[in-house]
Amino acid sequence: MAQADSTTPRPERGPRREIAPARVESLTRDGLPVTEVLLSFDDNGLASLVFGHYDQNLAHLERRLGVVISPNGNHATIKGPRETAEQAGRVLKTLYTRAKAGASVTLGEVDGAIEESNVQRSLFPTPDAGKTSFDAIVTRKRGPVRARNAAQDAYLRQLKRNELVLAEGPAGTGKTWLAVGHAVSLIEQGVVERMVLSRPAVEAGERLGFLPGDMREKVDPYLRPIYDALNDFMEARHVERALQTGMIEIAPLAFMRGRTLTNAVVLLDEAQNATSVQMKMFLTRLGEGSRMIITGDPTQIDLPPGQRSGLIEAVKLLSGVEGVGHAKFEEGDVVRHDLVRRIVMAYEGASRREREEREERMRAAVTEPQAPIESDTEGLKRTLSRERPR
Repeated sequence: MAQADSTTPRPERGPRREIAPARVESLTRDGLPVTEVLLSFDDNGLASLVFGHYDQNLAHLERRLGVVISPNGNHATIKGPRETAEQAGRVLKTLYTRAKAGASVTLGEVDGAIEESNVQRSLFPTPDAGKTSFDAIVTRKRGPVRARNAAQDAYLRQLKRNELVLAEGPAGTGKTWLAVGHAVSLIEQGVVERMVLSRPAVEAGERLGFLPGDMREKVDPYLRPIYDALNDFMEARHVERALQTGMIEIAPLAFMRGRTLTNAVVLLDEAQNATSVQMKMFLTRLGEGSRMIITGDPTQIDLPPGQRSGLIEAVKLLSGVEGVGHAKFEEGDVVRHDLVRRIVMAYEGASRREREEREERMRAAVTEPQAPIESDTEGLKRTLSRERPR
C-alpha cells in the first residue's frame, strides 16, 4: 500500500469542543445557506421534559418550522435556515425556562411557544421582552396558563382590562376554557365573591324532551363543557363544595330576568343561541363590582328561522362602547387539535366559496341583457299563423 506523502500537511486535531449556544454557517448542495444552532441545557431531566416522550416535542417543532433537531443528552443541534433555526432555539429556551418553573411541556405548549417566538426579535431576551411575551392566567391547580397564539393573548388582555368582554369565533379556539380559567383566578384572588354560569337551553338540532331532576340536573347537560373547564382549573372537591355553597351558581338564561349580579363574574356560553331580547336582558344584569364574559360561535346558530342572534347584534351595537371589549377568533386560531383546525378551515372555505358563487350569480343576473319583449298583438299574430290550416 502506498505511503502518504510526507510533504502533505495533515489536518490538526484541536481540543474537543463542548456544545454551547452558538451558530455555525454552512451550505447545502444547492448552495443555500444553512445555520447550525447548538444548545446546551444545565439539567438533563428538564431537558428530557422539553424534548418530550420519545422526542415528540422536537418532532413537532421540526414539522412546524421545517428544521432538523438532533438531541444528545442535554444538548440539541438545530439545522435549517438561519431565521427558523434561531426561532427553534428561542422556542426550546422558552420551554426549558417554563419547565424549570414547574410547568408542563405538552404539544400545545410547543405550539404556544412557537407563536410567541414570532413576536420576539432576538435569540436572547431584551429588557422589553416581557412586553412582547404572551399573557397568562394563574390558578392554584394549574399554575400559569399562557396564551398559545396572538388571538388568545389579545383575549386575555381584554379580560383583564374590561368589565364586559364579547368573544366570538369557531369551536376549539379556547374562548370558554380561558374564560373559565380567568373567572377562577378572579375568585382565588378575591376580586369577586362568586361565579355565575349560564347558557341558553337550545338543543343542537335535536329535541331531548323534558329532562328529569331538579334545576341543576336539567341544566347540567348543557353546561358540560363549562364543568370540564372548571375541573381543569380547580380540584374536583373544591368545585363540588363551591356548587353546594353557592360560590359557583348554575343559572339558566331564561331565569336571569329581574336579578342584579354584584361582586360576581358572570359567564354566558353559547351566546349565539340567545335571542336579541334575552341578550339585552342578560347584559343589564351586570351589577357593581362584577365582570361579564359572553362567548359564542356565530357559525353555529341553532335558533328557529326568523330569530336574530343576540350575540351578533350585541357585537354590532356595543362596538366602541367604553368598558366593553371584543375578541374575535378566526379558523386559524383553533388550538384544540390540529385536525380540528383543518376541519374548521375546510368548512369555512366551503362556506366562503358558496357565498362568492351566490354573489357572482346575482351580479350576472343583473348585468345579463334581457330578451326584447314583444307586444301582445305581434305574439297573437304569430300564434294564429302557426295554427292556420294549410
